[in-house]
Amino acid sequence: MDEDVHSPPEVIVLGPPDIFRTEYEKLFDDKFRILKPWQSPLPLQQFLQTHAQKTRAAVCGGSFKYLGSEILDHLPSLGVVVSSAVGLDHIDVQECRCRGIAVAYASTIFSPDVADLAVGLLIDVLRRITAANRFVKSGIWQAKSIEGSYPLATKLSHKRVGIVGLGSIGQEVAKRLEAFDCKISYQSRNMKSSVSYPFYSDARELAAKSDILILCCALNDQTYHLITKDVLEALGNQGVIINVARGAIIDQKELVRFLQGGRIAGAGLDVLENEPHVPPEILELDNVVLSPHFAVYTEESFRDSYELIVGNLDAFFSNQPLLSPFLMQ
Repeated sequence: MDEDVHSPPEVIVLGPPDIFRTEYEKLFDDKFRILKPWQSPLPLQQFLQTHAQKTRAAVCGGSFKYLGSEILDHLPSLGVVVSSAVGLDHIDVQECRCRGIAVAYASTIFSPDVADLAVGLLIDVLRRITAANRFVKSGIWQAKSIEGSYPLATKLSHKRVGIVGLGSIGQEVAKRLEAFDCKISYQSRNMKSSVSYPFYSDARELAAKSDILILCCALNDQTYHLITKDVLEALGNQGVIINVARGAIIDQKELVRFLQGGRIAGAGLDVLENEPHVPPEILELDNVVLSPHFAVYTEESFRDSYELIVGNLDAFFSNQPLLSPFLMQ
């Protein structure tokens, strides 16, 4: 199908609305006609049907509910889906493949930022930074003598760190923690020939050999509730868990029980299983540090990701290879 040379190609943006930040909209100017369903009074499916024949490309946000056959059926001309996220659990990639729809994703754009936050959460939990901030701001520090008025923290240096998922994010985390002389090991689908860290095929075995678990893996059928009661027990009451992946990788009910009972030492969670709902039981725990799923939210990473989205769209409409295609294994 040849594009009308007199009008830019249509690209539909599948929400949420905050995926398409106005400060980056100029990157799309004069190149594409951007369709924003949330600005239309029409229901989504009716909006899709209105643009079905001309729309060959879609941009999909990481928190879009799900891009599967129910949506794809209304976009028969679709040729590419460009995800703004690294994880693709919000897209039925197999269904896209069956329909001949290419999928591009954020690839390694966000990896350094996510790794930075993972290490930041870890330091916060171990050194009790957020809890100490509350201690000072609440006035408790002024009301007590300095010596002995605040619990001892824990050092990061020389800790045994188990990384679940040694992809681009996991490797960035490992690189940062090597500077703290941490002993790195990992669990992944396959052993990585490019690294010398000890490999464990089982998450429970990795936890038993670690002081800290950092989750960096994708969410799929194999990793859903990968971190079970048995894994948390193996981590032990001095162990800490950090999650910058997806909330559902942890059995959250079990995690709450372990935190409440002091059966693990703490947690740093950028993601939760039922976002944005936060289990009320952990809101007041000083050994839990929470952030609102914003590991990738830096000015630099957003600029780079939008440039990558535009690059992938340019490549598609120019019949060139995608810059960051998702290749099913």
